[in-house]
Amino acid sequence: MIRIPQVRVIDDEGNQLGVMPTPQALEMAQERGLDLVEIAPMAAPPVARFLDFGQYKYELTKKEKENKRRQRSVTFKEVRLSPKIGVGDFDTKVHRAVEFLSDGDRIKVTVRFRGRELSHPELGRVLLERFSKQVEEHGVVERQAVLEGKSMFIVLASTHKPKVVEPVSKPHRADESGEVAPGDQPAKTEAPAETAPAEAAPAEAAPAEAAPVAVAKNGADTAQAAPPATGD
Repeated sequence: MIRIPQVRVIDDEGNQLGVMPTPQALEMAQERGLDLVEIAPMAAPPVARFLDFGQYKYELTKKEKENKRRQRSVTFKEVRLSPKIGVGDFDTKVHRAVEFLSDGDRIKVTVRFRGRELSHPELGRVLLERFSKQVEEHGVVERQAVLEGKSMFIVLASTHKPKVVEPVSKPHRADESGEVAPGDQPAKTEAPAETAPAEAAPAEAAPAEAAPVAVAKNGADTAQAAPPATGD
């Protein structure tokens, strides 16, 4: 429910109706068979509009999908090798690295030494150079080989665009009875990784579409489902 005593009203055709008491605005929306939706809660006074909330929610979902295409996330992955890795295992690691780089991720490629292997660090350096050569069409060496403790590693940066991530925002809805039902927040999903992920770099996200805070429904107490969004 819109709890503030008065709102600035915009009708369904985009015309400014001025500031009026909230009950009066709700009555006008009901006469037109529409909902009263608060679209700018931080304004003074808040701005509400006459809308078909179900259709509005459907359009908002479409806009979120468009925003999703602009949201990019760069993840830091790790690929682990050993100085005595076999040819088959090495090729498998290269294949996984190419998949990560194709998604736009950065990769830390680590060679771990055990026991007496640490006395021959040049083996790790040669292995890392060989690895970076195999994936050079998809990534470039961002940090050269460094020996830290019992591990030597390089960092590869992708030459591809980062992968797309899912948006998390949804509108909030209130009915005339005064109960506010926040939109469910979809769970974030991450691309499955065969190797252990490391830290994630910050995402460059496009600004999210402003969601309505509350809506007063014409005589209904239950949440109104939006029409299914079509695929892109």
